[in-house]
Amino acid sequence: YLLERLCSSLFLIMLSKVMNSSARPAVRGLAVVPRAFSTTVTLPADSNQALGIAQYAKDFIGGKYGDDLDPIVWKRIQQFHTDSVMCGISALALKTNAPTVLRNEALTSYPDAKGATVFGSTEKCAPEKAIVANSSAVREWDSNGTVFGYNPSIPGHTAGEFGHNDFYPVVLAAAQVNGNIDGKTALKAMVAIDEIRGRLAEVFSLKSYKIDHVVHGAIASAAVYGALLGASAEQIESAIGMTVAHYVPFRAIRAGKQLSDSKGASAAISTEAAVLSMRRAMNGFVGPKDIFRNPEAIFRFFEPTTGVDSKNSKNNIDITLGNKARWGPGKSPFDLVLTHSGKDFAVCGMHFKIGLYEHQSAGALEGLVNLLTKEPAIAKGGADGIQSMKIVAYEPAYGIIGDPAKKDPKTRQSADHSMAFIVSRMLQKAIKMGGVPASNQEAWKALMLSPQDYGKEALFDPATRALMQKIDFAHGGPDFDAKYPDGIPTSIEITLKGGKTYSSGLVM
Repeated sequence: YLLERLCSSLFLIMLSKVMNSSARPAVRGLAVVPRAFSTTVTLPADSNQALGIAQYAKDFIGGKYGDDLDPIVWKRIQQFHTDSVMCGISALALKTNAPTVLRNEALTSYPDAKGATVFGSTEKCAPEKAIVANSSAVREWDSNGTVFGYNPSIPGHTAGEFGHNDFYPVVLAAAQVNGNIDGKTALKAMVAIDEIRGRLAEVFSLKSYKIDHVVHGAIASAAVYGALLGASAEQIESAIGMTVAHYVPFRAIRAGKQLSDSKGASAAISTEAAVLSMRRAMNGFVGPKDIFRNPEAIFRFFEPTTGVDSKNSKNNIDITLGNKARWGPGKSPFDLVLTHSGKDFAVCGMHFKIGLYEHQSAGALEGLVNLLTKEPAIAKGGADGIQSMKIVAYEPAYGIIGDPAKKDPKTRQSADHSMAFIVSRMLQKAIKMGGVPASNQEAWKALMLSPQDYGKEALFDPATRALMQKIDFAHGGPDFDAKYPDGIPTSIEITLKGGKTYSSGLVM
């Protein structure tokens, strides 16, 4: 019991400390670093980008470009790694289901004296099993770092795919298997995972085609694991090819009335497959080559570069077998720019979260906190004093956390993907307190959503449920959609009984 309480407290303390970082404003945790071109490698659309990613990983981690990383890069990677570890150990301490199941599976079914360890054990197991257990734990709370896949300083890098830093356990497992990786090299490898994953998110939106965003992280995991274990570029290319050809998860994981363990473990399971593919490639298995230019792999399948009208290729996917040009040789849909020096790394554009919530709800939460600090009457009047609330947001926020079924969440995974529940739970905390501190940052601290806010008691709390029924969540249409992912355009209005309406205005 004491361990559970300690780890839960450490988790909240860590998030609070992160929030107090001078580089982190309260809204959605932007780690603001001016972004500009620095020294990069460009992998053109007409090149073998799988082989290029492999060579980049080997060169960057191996020191070809030196260690000319700005101090902010080292600081960010250490912060995000620490944050992810605290998320992981707290999920295990509170005995969440998927991390516990996967950890037990790794320890009892896959012992390997030459492998890697899971959180809280010195026993070694197969590296991909240690990775699936640890990555699942890191992601379980849905509270670790997030990217939005949007970097207008690099042409073509504005696709807007989101993703999370669930993949650092890949580096730790590889370091344990290798036995000769020092801490600095491990941190560089983590930077490389975030760079490959983050830049792919900027050039190809998986969610637009109902593919889960974790594919980008799986590709990065194969590349970095292989680089740390001394794989050749060709072997890494094979592993990336196997990962994309054999293991593509769809967003069925995140659809439906009640979400399951698969939601939180998606990145972990995809990474398990990627690392297993890398191990097989190092043992001689040859996977598909040049996967990004393969017309029947996901990239050119969903964004064809030949045999179609290029202006409409994303909206009109021609799969007619008679269209020979459509299935013939061609470029990938994008150029890919990867940084190796300076400070313009993807990790420097990543965001922390202030507590537990689906990141698309951050604009509504910021709007709510602003209203509560500026208009004390909202909290002091209690739930009975609130007539209605209206939240307006963009796609994909509306589609992901606005499903009407999520107004009646019965699992934690559904609750933390329910705009109505997340906002109502924070508002209920403010009402119970009778008000909030006057400053935005202190209010965020006081109202921070914790694991207990998604426990069974909270999930079925009558007061929270009553507030949920007062919420109307609407799609803001083209005006809102056009502002994402440059921002997270959201507004919230609260109308009190008697007719007084308070509006947050547009939160970006």
